[in-house]
Amino acid sequence: MRAGDWVGAMGNVLITVVLCIVAVALGHVLATRIGPEARTGLVLDPQIVAHDLELGRAFPPFAEVALGAVGALHPPAPPTRSRAAHFGKASSSRPSSRSTLTTAMETEAGDHPLRTPARSAGFPNQQPNDLEDNMTHAIRLKQSGGPQVLELEQIEQSAPGPGQAWIEQHAIGVNYLDVTQRNGAIPIPLPNGLGLEAAGIVAAVGPDVENVVAGDRVAYALGPLGSYATGRLYPANRLVKLPDTISFEAAAAVVFKGITAQYLIKSTFPVGPGTVVLLYGAAGALGQLLVPWAKHLGASVVGVVSKEASVARAKEAGCEHVLIWSDNLPADVARVTNGHKADVIYDGIGRKTFAASLDSLHQRGTLVSIGASSGSPPPVEVGTLNAKGSLFLTRPGLPAHATDVEEYRKRVLDVFDAVERGVIHPAIWKTYALSDVAQAHEALESGKSAGAIVLKP
Repeated sequence: MRAGDWVGAMGNVLITVVLCIVAVALGHVLATRIGPEARTGLVLDPQIVAHDLELGRAFPPFAEVALGAVGALHPPAPPTRSRAAHFGKASSSRPSSRSTLTTAMETEAGDHPLRTPARSAGFPNQQPNDLEDNMTHAIRLKQSGGPQVLELEQIEQSAPGPGQAWIEQHAIGVNYLDVTQRNGAIPIPLPNGLGLEAAGIVAAVGPDVENVVAGDRVAYALGPLGSYATGRLYPANRLVKLPDTISFEAAAAVVFKGITAQYLIKSTFPVGPGTVVLLYGAAGALGQLLVPWAKHLGASVVGVVSKEASVARAKEAGCEHVLIWSDNLPADVARVTNGHKADVIYDGIGRKTFAASLDSLHQRGTLVSIGASSGSPPPVEVGTLNAKGSLFLTRPGLPAHATDVEEYRKRVLDVFDAVERGVIHPAIWKTYALSDVAQAHEALESGKSAGAIVLKP
């Protein structure tokens, strides 16, 4: 071999060796910087985290339904890798990653088979190759329909982003709004989660969170959708700490309906001594909160129910008079109030009762339309309000009373205070396992329920 060829060959070998060393070093640096999440393919997409945070900050228009159940329409949740497990069936077995979050041990985990223990959910003492690592169970809605469209899936947890917290949930509130979103009466983007109310323990927080820390007992109401889950991410600034005297179950039964009752009797129409209140659905979950609270403020309450079986429950809530709905309602209201009629009427029925409600008001009385279970009320000529006694008509919604974080917190704390002082009592009719959510919806939709429904993860 000529000298020049020998030198050229040696040069090529040296270049190859150098390139191999550089590649190995670069691979080591990338593995160290990116971490095990990237090596296992479980990389948190920063756009997804940002999208989650934006859902917590911006509340689109809310939809209001029967008996004051008011909630938000939200875009679908960011895509997550899920393992189909319809009501607990087996899932695939890809190893998941080890979380590096600072977290709190779950101190009240409970023993329901759907709850993922803290050690196997990205928390301390986690086993990196446990097939259930970093998993949570959540109800997913992929199409509108009956209760049977509710699907339980295993979904991988996500690390809290800026302003977010991960909540290990212990009790979940069920509201009529959930039913209407499930059956399509109130459209929501699909696929999506479901539910707007729950209580549990903060397991981890992201950057820039100041109002809660890991280990806090908290509750929340309103979107983003997705409270039907064993655990979830949620905007931390909308979490409210639970007093020690209020259980998770009581909080899940009272927060959403409680702040609805609170704004109706303190903001929409401030009731007080001598106020005559007429409330449709006085025996329902909202009525069982609004009636005693209005009485505590000095009002007298006339309840309207749809059947004889509900009369006793409405009286137990505190109604002085309970009327069974009929077309003669205005005359019945005049009779039990000695001709005064009602100063304010909270009507969650809508089309069927609207005309009778207008005729049941005292001069300069206020009709508060809080739902439309029988259909939307017809349009009203302005002159009609004048002709019937200079009446007021309003259609309030929860976003105008709870979108501002500070206002929202004040209302929730007022609800907690009313519970602690015994003014109102969370009336839980029945508790269902999360896997039995379809039965819970059937009971609520059919009218069988006689109070709040709570799901237990």
